[in-house]
Amino acid sequence: MTHLVAGTVRIPADRCEAFRPHMAEMMAATRAEDGCIEYAFSFDAADPGLIRVFEIWRDLAALAAHGQAEHMKRWRAVGAEFGVADRNIVLYETASERPL
Repeated sequence: MTHLVAGTVRIPADRCEAFRPHMAEMMAATRAEDGCIEYAFSFDAADPGLIRVFEIWRDLAALAAHGQAEHMKRWRAVGAEFGVADRNIVLYETASERPL
């Protein structure tokens, strides 16, 4: 079973460009983790300050390990510093997949 994580967070729109390097660092560190299939953050083109989150994990053990990783601890601290709020992220468990 593949596990998808998807959702949104908000950051003050005037802090987006300063936050971007932290996002890139977090994505690089996470993509190197065992069990990470896909990991991406992106700014919404129509809603300044809205960040979309999309992750695919091999299993729940890999996702749990990700939550405890050192770069996640740094990420949480940076997020607090930059005013990340309105966290709306959901875990989906998928039984199958196919191309559309």
